[in-house]
Amino acid sequence: MATAAPQLRQPSAPEIALQMSMGYIVSICLHAATELRIPDLLAAGPQPVSELATRAAVNEDALYRVLRLLASLGIFQETAPRTFALTPPADALREDAPNSVRDMVLWVSDPFHFQVHAGLMHSVRTGQPAIEHVFGMTAFEYFEKHRKEGEIFNRAMTSFSASMIPAVLEAYDFSGVNLLVDVAGGHGQVIASILQKYPRMKGILCDLDHVLEGARPRLREFGLDARCQLQPCDFFKAVPEGGDVYLMKSIIHDWDDERALAILRNIHRAMGAKNAKVVLLDAVLAPGNEFHPAKFVDIEMLLMPGGRERNAEEFGQLFARAGFRLTRILPTKSLLCVIEAERA
Repeated sequence: MATAAPQLRQPSAPEIALQMSMGYIVSICLHAATELRIPDLLAAGPQPVSELATRAAVNEDALYRVLRLLASLGIFQETAPRTFALTPPADALREDAPNSVRDMVLWVSDPFHFQVHAGLMHSVRTGQPAIEHVFGMTAFEYFEKHRKEGEIFNRAMTSFSASMIPAVLEAYDFSGVNLLVDVAGGHGQVIASILQKYPRMKGILCDLDHVLEGARPRLREFGLDARCQLQPCDFFKAVPEGGDVYLMKSIIHDWDDERALAILRNIHRAMGAKNAKVVLLDAVLAPGNEFHPAKFVDIEMLLMPGGRERNAEEFGQLFARAGFRLTRILPTKSLLCVIEAERA
């Protein structure tokens, strides 16, 4: 006679609080397993931890304890004593998985973040970025000086762009745009994807010199050298003129209102009398107690570049101060929305 499955005890309120307080332990274990490519090693099927430890050149017992914790949270599964297999979340950590989040996980759980987030109280007391308190420089100065960390960041942003751009292209029609200006477009994943879908469109990718170095091979790979110019720019001073659409993906959220206004006003100036548009690809905060991933990202913005996530009303107010009118916000099947504005 079959026995009923045991009822799992629901954690108490104090236990929930304690579990949340240990979130950093999950984060660093996830980083270790991902950096060691354990998900890739399990792609062919379950393996004993002894084999995984040998192939990853690490201590078997320590690796087992890391994987055991992650398996208790649904990342990996212990299918037999000391033998592990992939679960759907672990599979998404493989480098060649469709919609892989490997690069983003390596960035968000990087030990560098632990140093910055340890300075949260400084940000809470002053409202200023913790990274400047911890390292004595801004986030983007740090990335330029520490190229390895900067490359981890750039890979994560490129990976994130690749994962969300199909949803953007499904939600927003760029037909009729002759010249698209991607402001601070990094390594060019977003503009390359748009230009591929719209073969008559031309583009300008503008960013800092050292960032554009990483964009050249990507545009060449997409066969877009002739259709997309690379222009170095400091968007706090000026942006290229003549665009039909000025696109920014996850840029305005990097900055407080005053610096965001400086960027938007420079775009307004670059438009001249042209009836051009601004299109932001950003999260739009949910109201009240509703869960939204952007509420986590908002703390990252506070501590790193000094920016913030915004709700629909705040975007409208920001645009109005820069001489624009918010025309629409289109949700997508990704974490980002398409936020469109035109000259007021």
